[in-house]
Amino acid sequence: MQFKIKELTTIPEMLAQIETMRFLYPNLSIEKYETFLSQMVPHNYIQIGVFDENVCLGITGCWSATKLWTGKYLEIDNFVVNPEHRSKGIGKLLTDYIDQKAIALDCSSIVLDAFTGNFAAHRFYYNQGYAPKGFHFVKILDETKLTL
Repeated sequence: MQFKIKELTTIPEMLAQIETMRFLYPNLSIEKYETFLSQMVPHNYIQIGVFDENVCLGITGCWSATKLWTGKYLEIDNFVVNPEHRSKGIGKLLTDYIDQKAIALDCSSIVLDAFTGNFAAHRFYYNQGYAPKGFHFVKILDETKLTL
């Protein structure tokens, strides 16, 4: 199987892949997705997809920013592979691509969040060279605004 990696930089390109994103967020509406993307894209947000022909098998968002402790970094956001296509190297293709993108952007590091109970993701990220550096604390102010 020959996979193609494509950067999605426009909201219409991203919206077209909502079904893949719904493997992570099953109740994500097109309206909410478009609203969030319209707020994210102006802040360097893009998506990277792995495609077989025109079918998206895996997708992740990412954006670069700068923090005092790390300088410029690339953040992975919403990493998802279609469950029917896991263990085929799609996740590794995405992380390898992100590694090269971060290097090209002159980033010091790549960061991501993984839910505490998502042990399969933890194992995958450890295998890709990621390690926990600290805790990401969250204070939920309004659960009705969450996508989960």
